Amino acid sequence: MRLLLDTELLLWIARDTEKLSSEARSLIGAEENALFFSIASLWEIAIKHTPRRPDFIVDVAVLRRRLLANDYGELAVEASHAIAFADLPAMHKDPFDRMLLTQAMCEKLPLVTTDDVLRRYEGPIIRV
Repeated sequence: MRLLLDTELLLWIARDTEKLSSEARSLIGAEENALFFSIASLWEIAIKHTPRRPDFIVDVAVLRRRLLANDYGELAVEASHAIAFADLPAMHKDPFDRMLLTQAMCEKLPLVTTDDVLRRYEGPIIRV
């Protein structure tokens, strides 16, 4: 199965944190799953990378290299994603999370997330 991981999961993977649920570890570790990250996640990390946000203190270039080295697919933000984003209800305040959901919908791959607000949307979402 092809899976798009949300930004929080990518940050937890980068830190090898215990916050990852057993379900998340199982999905991420399953050889039959193809894992993807979005350029929108890298952009979000770069923007939020400040001393006030210790959860975002990650070197974006190093994170990207490690993800690619571990066979994660890189999902660019396309014009079709931006156009579809305009039609997504703004129930979630974070535009990066909404973009990830829009990409998941457009590309027909489930978004793996820990975010309860995203679950209110109809779409391909796996809550871990």
